[in-house]
Amino acid sequence: MATSGAWQDPGSPAKATVDFVGSAAGTAAGRALGEGCEPMSELGSMPQMPIAPLRQRKVLGPLHEPLFRSLWIAAVVSYTGTWMQNVGAAWLMTSLTMSPLMVGLVQAAGSIAVFLVVLPAGAIADVIDRRKLLLITQTWMVLAAAGLGVLTLAGKVSPALLLLFTLLMGIGAVLNDPAWQAITPETVSQQNFAAGIALNSAGFNVARAIGPALGGLVIAAAGSGIAFLLNAFSFFGVIYFLYRWKRPPGRTTLRATHMTEAMFDGLRHMRGSPEVKCVLVRSAVFSISASALPALLPLVAHPFGSQGYGLLLGFFGLGALLGATLMPFFRRTFSTDALVSAATVVFAFTTYAGGRWHSFPVLSVAMFAAGVAWIQVLASLNVSAQTMCPAHMRARAISMYLLVLQGGLAGGAALWGAIAESVGIGRSLLCAALGLLVGILAAGWFKLNPPEMQPSTVGMD
Repeated sequence: MATSGAWQDPGSPAKATVDFVGSAAGTAAGRALGEGCEPMSELGSMPQMPIAPLRQRKVLGPLHEPLFRSLWIAAVVSYTGTWMQNVGAAWLMTSLTMSPLMVGLVQAAGSIAVFLVVLPAGAIADVIDRRKLLLITQTWMVLAAAGLGVLTLAGKVSPALLLLFTLLMGIGAVLNDPAWQAITPETVSQQNFAAGIALNSAGFNVARAIGPALGGLVIAAAGSGIAFLLNAFSFFGVIYFLYRWKRPPGRTTLRATHMTEAMFDGLRHMRGSPEVKCVLVRSAVFSISASALPALLPLVAHPFGSQGYGLLLGFFGLGALLGATLMPFFRRTFSTDALVSAATVVFAFTTYAGGRWHSFPVLSVAMFAAGVAWIQVLASLNVSAQTMCPAHMRARAISMYLLVLQGGLAGGAALWGAIAESVGIGRSLLCAALGLLVGILAAGWFKLNPPEMQPSTVGMD
């Protein structure tokens, strides 16, 4: 599995190349919403499927369904392998060069794939059989991770080669994401759907807490190459599930020959929609400045070794797990704009702390707080992205959102790496923190959830 891009979260059960977050695309968002879901059960067909609030059902109910349970276990193993790879790639670059620009480009390389394939990826996921597409993308990422592992163990990896393989992993992840999100409703019953997306989010964040620390231990004991090979091996559970899954033939509303037309239809709709503009502007404003901390963290953590770096990422994951748990409370207490603004302030402070204080306990607390704040912002943006377009354009809308979000993370990572090269890591992180605070002003013009944007149903495909 692989999530497309840097620090992306929850919802898109797919692996991530150097990402704190994932989600992508929607499981934490779904948990925050709890009801009103309209998932996709067939290719191109999104029937109305009201979902009762999660609190009215057993949270662990989906694990009693064999199909969902098998996929969930395989996904958690795969997520853990992803985080091991993330730690290994970032740490390997610091052993090849201490250039902040090159270290920042590790994150940028994983995210830049979004520019190459994310728009056709959404259309492809609406056109062809998603099970077959996922088998192809998962196999692609196995080969990329295994290839990097073998070359690393052979001592043949250069900074350029590491960036190339990170880009290849990113391309596989981007192609994977829209299709993966769209099959989620097909793996769990209607009555357990909301609980299922909550468990997906929990699984991702548990792996995010465990995987980096485990990756740090593996790297310290055996090197980054072994971490890459373990990541390649972690894909096989998901591949086996997809291979054995007897998915009913889907029905598509798009012809493959109309893929380009479908892409341009989506772009035309989004260009004329004020709701879409709000989501995309806010995603860009946050992601560009927020990318500094994940991009430069390997250098901040370098004095503590690979185990220290892995533990700091683990504290971030624990914070994200707590943040996902507290999300329903926050959403009941604050408006979407207030929640995003408050979380952005917290993330700005932790970004500043990363460049100002060099005590491991202080950095651990800062990363924990950063995890709590990060998931509030990303889940809120995900909710808005999932609700900003009609159901038949949802995969394409998600693709556009990922394009802007991951593009900001990729461009920002390269930008802050270049600034750190010139003025130092501490000043670069200070400038990024100030950028986050200034970006809050965008909330005055681009509101995420004004009354006229409230959806009657929420799609979590």
